Amino acid sequence: MKLEKKSLTIKLDNRSKHLRKLVLECLIGGDRGHMGSAMSLIEILRVLYDKVLKFDPKNPNFSNRDRLILSKGHGCLALYAILSEKGFFSKNVLKTSSRYNSILGGHPEFDKVPGVEASTGALGHGAPLGLGIAIGARIEKKKFHTYVVVGDGEINEGSFWEASMIARKHKLSNYHIIIDYNKIQSYGKTKDVLELEPLQDKLSAFGYKVNEVNGHDINQLSSYFKKNKKNNKPSALICHTIKGKGFYFAEQNPYWHHKNFFTNQEKKQLIECLKN
Repeated sequence: MKLEKKSLTIKLDNRSKHLRKLVLECLIGGDRGHMGSAMSLIEILRVLYDKVLKFDPKNPNFSNRDRLILSKGHGCLALYAILSEKGFFSKNVLKTSSRYNSILGGHPEFDKVPGVEASTGALGHGAPLGLGIAIGARIEKKKFHTYVVVGDGEINEGSFWEASMIARKHKLSNYHIIIDYNKIQSYGKTKDVLELEPLQDKLSAFGYKVNEVNGHDINQLSSYFKKNKKNNKPSALICHTIKGKGFYFAEQNPYWHHKNFFTNQEKKQLIECLKN
């Protein structure tokens, strides 16, 4: 399904604003972080954790849980916000993000942060990791699904496409790729660094059932995931998003890709933006 070209402008509801406030606690508390990359992810993770994934914060390692791997590990502040809200750990921990001895680092760590399924950040590794988990589930006749969230710049990596070929070979209907397509990577626009288009055609050629949605539209995301579990092959969802979504001065602005210091004026600007 091809997404009709339309504006990604969409008004954030109170829940989306609340989750962004939790991300700000990480950013301001740690005085650093990948702000833009986290904000483009929030609605994707929100719908997955609210409506799709099977999980139990009181027993995070139960065997039949669904697996979510945030392959673009630098977007982890969005994941931390969701996990804290779901009760995997106290919200008070968010303010310690990126601080010495905090469990919340600049990239998520398995077996350190409750609810994190894989240590990620070396881009291109999440897809093959998720692939192995999905194959293992089939061998052991487990019913859980594996979801891997990747960045658009990340799929420049050959390991992503190698994993895709293997997923097609095994017809892994329990394996789902979700692409945060905000069209900006660390040092430039994706179309200038390494053009991905025609992305839908490429993914289809590699054996995925492909769809496209507005990655900030809760209704589009919810509708897609409701229908998606009936596939007979791996799926790929292209989520068109805005880097820094919700903060007009940061949207699609490379300056806000990562910050390791915030001025008092910038902190005030971040907080005031959500209030307005």
